[in-house]
Amino acid sequence: MLRLDPQSASAIVTGSSIEKSIAPLRSFVAEPMRFGRLFLAGDAAHIVPPTGAKGLNLAASDVYYLSQAFAEFYDTGSSAGLDGYSDRALARVWQAERFSWWMTRLLHRFPEDSGFTGLSSAPSSNFLHAPNQPKQHLPRTMSAFPTKGRLCCT
Repeated sequence: MLRLDPQSASAIVTGSSIEKSIAPLRSFVAEPMRFGRLFLAGDAAHIVPPTGAKGLNLAASDVYYLSQAFAEFYDTGSSAGLDGYSDRALARVWQAERFSWWMTRLLHRFPEDSGFTGLSSAPSSNFLHAPNQPKQHLPRTMSAFPTKGRLCCT
């Protein structure tokens, strides 16, 4: 509330918290994302940890790829887009899963982590402090929505 002007801050009504929990850091990928005439998209096909902030972008990207495939099928009769949907989407999904795993391991320590695990993540932490590395790497990998066939705007 410190960022609000006094009038807006005074109008905010606060209450007690009804739930406090730790979000599960889990991953899931269904392969393939097509079963006959059934196409999976979004959380039905993949779940990524919230650390990478990719869930909604991946879901929108799935729908984008699938809509292109359906348009091609109904416009031209070609099933090439539908047949390639799963492979095309999964390539992007697995890249997002790897990125989310990396971010999770970078930002969190788990009880089962050994001394080796903590030491092996040090290079990732050092990477973030290297000149220009985060500025070049993170924007390329943060976007899960396709941009002209690429994963980000290079």
